[in-house]
Amino acid sequence: MTLEPLKSELEANIPGCRLEIIANPSPCGQHSLLIDPEHAFAIAMYLRDAPELRFDYCSNVTGIDWPAPEAPGKVALKEMEEDQEQDEADCAQAGYLEAVYHLYSMEKKHGPAILRMRTCDRGKRVQLPSLTPVWRSADFQEREIFDLFGVVFEGHPDLRRILMWDEFKDYPMRRDYVEPDDYEYEPTAHDEVLRKTMHHHSQTQS
Repeated sequence: MTLEPLKSELEANIPGCRLEIIANPSPCGQHSLLIDPEHAFAIAMYLRDAPELRFDYCSNVTGIDWPAPEAPGKVALKEMEEDQEQDEADCAQAGYLEAVYHLYSMEKKHGPAILRMRTCDRGKRVQLPSLTPVWRSADFQEREIFDLFGVVFEGHPDLRRILMWDEFKDYPMRRDYVEPDDYEYEPTAHDEVLRKTMHHHSQTQS
């Protein structure tokens, strides 16, 4: 789908929105539209409800981790925490997380339109607006991104872990995730079976 006219239409109907076309150089050529989180909900509602667009189905939502090229110094980190109005270049320097939505129109038989949203960093400012109230199919997929990448989707009706257990503290799909070397911290129903098996073997060998 050609994004230039879609970008122009959104800019004309949603004052103040900031949009950027992100080119995809791969053979599929599925370019995407980067949208600003402040206007994301209004953009989503327009895409769903505009008579000529009617993007009524979100097929999938994926997360991406973009770490900083190199870790900034402590002074820079402190400044980033204190300055809530830093520009996009500072955000890119700190690294960011991304949520990518693939939209189709079942009514009009067109798509995909691919939307991207970016957090300001990978630390404390990882909030993005949930689009689940617009497309119900985004529910579990936003939960998965929250679980595995750490994006906090504000306005999600039931934001909680979906794959990892509640006590898990890390984000396994981040690029800098370090796999633990001790797997005994994860209790499962198999632990009781293992104890019974070990007891059985000790009895038969004695």
